[in-house]
Amino acid sequence: MENGEKNFNVRGNEKLIGSSDTAIRGVLALLKDNVDQSMQKPMIVLGHGDPTSFSGFRTTQVAEEAVIEALKSAQYNCYAPTVGLLSARGAVAEYLSRDLPYKLSSTNVHITSGCAHAIEIILMVLARPGANILLPKPGFPYYDARAEFSEIEIRHYDLISDRGWEINLDQVEALADDNTAAMVVINPGNPCGSVYSYQHLEQVAMTAQLLGIPIIADEVYDHLTFGSNPFVPMGVFASLAPVFTLGSISKRWLAPGWRLGWLAICDPARNFQGNTIDDCIKGCFNIVSGPPTFIQGAIPQILENTREEFFSDINAKLKECAGIAYSKIQEIPWLTCPLKPEGSMFLMVRLNLGMFEDVADDMDFCLKLAREEALILLPGFVMGMKNWLRITFAAELSALQDGIGRIKSFCVRHSLAAAH
Repeated sequence: MENGEKNFNVRGNEKLIGSSDTAIRGVLALLKDNVDQSMQKPMIVLGHGDPTSFSGFRTTQVAEEAVIEALKSAQYNCYAPTVGLLSARGAVAEYLSRDLPYKLSSTNVHITSGCAHAIEIILMVLARPGANILLPKPGFPYYDARAEFSEIEIRHYDLISDRGWEINLDQVEALADDNTAAMVVINPGNPCGSVYSYQHLEQVAMTAQLLGIPIIADEVYDHLTFGSNPFVPMGVFASLAPVFTLGSISKRWLAPGWRLGWLAICDPARNFQGNTIDDCIKGCFNIVSGPPTFIQGAIPQILENTREEFFSDINAKLKECAGIAYSKIQEIPWLTCPLKPEGSMFLMVRLNLGMFEDVADDMDFCLKLAREEALILLPGFVMGMKNWLRITFAAELSALQDGIGRIKSFCVRHSLAAAH
């Protein structure tokens, strides 16, 4: 080398290159960058799962006061235990036990930085050499990203659109083998707005029992239901197959930025007794960081004192928004929505591409829609469903109606009929 110069052999993890191309946040950021800022129309975002940008979706005053009280007490300025404050773990255990035929204890619960962190933890724990995992399609892409990063083989099973997006259990049986670490069940459904019946969830548990695999139950939208099926936690059936329950206060309490979630082990039959799962979970928490201690300190009050009226008001608002979104979309022949949402904050819509003159696929649709209408939707390929769209209906009614009106105008403008 000349002049004493050194070449530094510094290289990044190539698994991270291009990850934003298929991540929800990365795709939404790209679409927002395509909005013409000189347009007179305000930008409307119906592509993410955070309704708090709309004034009608604010967390309860009980939660706000609990956080203020915890912070002002000066008792929670310290580091928390790696698995979370004992008081927070006990409060979550009590909250989850309300819906279960058995009682969870604080030792069954681990506090995480939101549900995404719980996903990260459980996939790190299950990432043994040669492992594979069964993921729903359509599904939440964070599972795919984290599984791939942890070198877990991904095997997708289909959700059946004309059967309320139920799980194709025959396919699950065909995909599973001795190296299957778990199957993921998202209920209420993201991105489909589905809510599974007691009978279907029991069939899922029986299938998992037959295959000898645990279930990762993503229940971040727990109790956000407004259709014919009430929310039934997967843990109800944990005597058949052990369940890792993932959840948070992000959605039901409308506080996604507080980053408080949990990973609970539901295993009343003690299938995990004598193996290394619990030790692996504790070991994983020893090398990651948890949520702020003062948020954990507020959790007992938040979970215990929030009035039922707050939840019923939110569900009523979501039901109204879902009904309007579904009925308005039914008036747009370029789109097909197979299920009126019964839970969560989303619906899935299929693009009838043959009716368009110049729309190549779902990403092309969303890019052009952003440029021409300042409207942001999520293209379905991100959720594993090319040429579909995920639309968030958790919005102010005026913005929701305006947004769907913009979709219709766009479709008319780009239709084959308009071209001829």
